[in-house]
Amino acid sequence: MNQDLPPSPVNPLDAASGLAPEPLSPDEFDEIDTLLDELRSRYDETPQWEFCEGFMAALICCRRLILPSEYFPVLLAIGEEGAPDEGSFADAAQQQRFMELWMRRWNEVAQALDADIEGLDDDAAYQPEVMDVRGAIAALPEAERAAIELDAVPSFAQVWALGFMFAVEAWPEEWAAPRDKEAVKWLNRALEAIVAITEDDTDPATLSVFDDDGPPSISLKRLNAFADAVWAVYDLRELWRNIGPRVETVHIAPTPGRNDPCFCGSGKKYKKCHGA
Repeated sequence: MNQDLPPSPVNPLDAASGLAPEPLSPDEFDEIDTLLDELRSRYDETPQWEFCEGFMAALICCRRLILPSEYFPVLLAIGEEGAPDEGSFADAAQQQRFMELWMRRWNEVAQALDADIEGLDDDAAYQPEVMDVRGAIAALPEAERAAIELDAVPSFAQVWALGFMFAVEAWPEEWAAPRDKEAVKWLNRALEAIVAITEDDTDPATLSVFDDDGPPSISLKRLNAFADAVWAVYDLRELWRNIGPRVETVHIAPTPGRNDPCFCGSGKKYKKCHGA
């Protein structure tokens, strides 16, 4: 079932009220997970929210504003034509609710990335919605832990980074290196910081991310790499805003001379044919 999607994101500040976007509550993030689970029942490649969160962050700091009608077919297979296993919403009400939650989170992230912050512990800073799956498993009773292969469980923020890079790879022309050498270095450093956490955390776990009293689930190196990746998102947002959208090159075919053969192949001189 193909469905129309809204043409563009709304402004990070509500135009009518001038108020900041209302942050999603934990219950609303759970609701998004439920909606994605339902979508997954019809399209099994529907990603989990953490992947979507990274994908969204990349779109927000992308050089060009990419519209929902362009990116949802890439992320969720929503809106694609002719694919028998394409994704779809169950009905208009489900689609409307998903879009409401999606756009509120979009505006919340965009506002955070535009905020002037001193550190990532600032209340206004971007806080990616990521899960510590390994920490949750480590907190299980021993018998349940033994039944799970920890090596198959993603590392902290790994899925978020994979979602971010998925968007980068989907629109490579929007992430092509600019001409300025310093900007190229800036771009490469930022992307390298995000790519670094697409890899597994193989160092010894010494920290618990969300619970000071919880079992260790990530390494100090991973925590620092995650912080570097979040700062990299800020750098990318600033980089592309400073450079601006790409300027499309217009190629104009040379006009034949008046006495040259006409380009249409008639055998006549240009002045006697299309140049008349």
